[in-house]
Amino acid sequence: MTFAGRRRASTTVIHGVSFELAAGETLSLVGESGSGKTTIGRAILGLAPVSEGTITFRGNTISNVSRKERRKLATDIQVVFQDPYSSLNPSMPVESILVEPLAAAGVKDGRSRVRNLLDAVGLPANSGRRYPREFSGGQRQRIAIARALALEPAVIVCDEPTSALDVTTQATVLSLFKELQQATGVAYLFISHDLGVVNDISDRIAVLYRGEIAEIGEAHQVSTAPRHDYTRRLQMAAPIADPKKQRERRELRRALLNGQGAS
Repeated sequence: MTFAGRRRASTTVIHGVSFELAAGETLSLVGESGSGKTTIGRAILGLAPVSEGTITFRGNTISNVSRKERRKLATDIQVVFQDPYSSLNPSMPVESILVEPLAAAGVKDGRSRVRNLLDAVGLPANSGRRYPREFSGGQRQRIAIARALALEPAVIVCDEPTSALDVTTQATVLSLFKELQQATGVAYLFISHDLGVVNDISDRIAVLYRGEIAEIGEAHQVSTAPRHDYTRRLQMAAPIADPKKQRERRELRRALLNGQGAS
């Protein structure tokens, strides 16, 4: 998948952002609210219009395609949203929620596939008879991930999928994302405001600042030795539990604010 272009809107302007996402890769888009990262994800999903530039998938332009073409693309490009509860129909049992996209795609024996999906995301088989309200936040996100995987997509756009979860649950869900990627070869475009969250799951990280890519590179390099001042600020803002590391960070933050050690 390739994203290249510039989108203008009343609240967000993206300037010449360009990147590629390879099969089986995790590329994280990181930035504060208003940086443009969610707009890019929505544009790829067809939820936001693209006024300039192109989005290509397997050599074909998919920006601003018809509704019919977008429905076809749903087989290959799926999404996991930030709030799992609002993305799941509360009036439907989990099995029906997961069968729905399979039935729409003409997949036979969808209920058998649902059992496999529940197992893949670590939920008991009887989960299919229960409703979203009966699950914890982390379990609901597992259901949302199962739904995204139902059609065996090539790409999943993950829009802040762990930001509504506590730290322990975040780690569990991120581990699940990695396990599923290893098993299926799916590519993730992982959107987050927290550089610390995406470090372990990412192959590469692109930092968005005011609608532009401030820097992009291998995850370890961007998260531990950032080149851009904005990335350094994101690094300083990531929460750390270790008191010693917290003191080290405060000292580094003071040095940066005083203009020491910054390049």
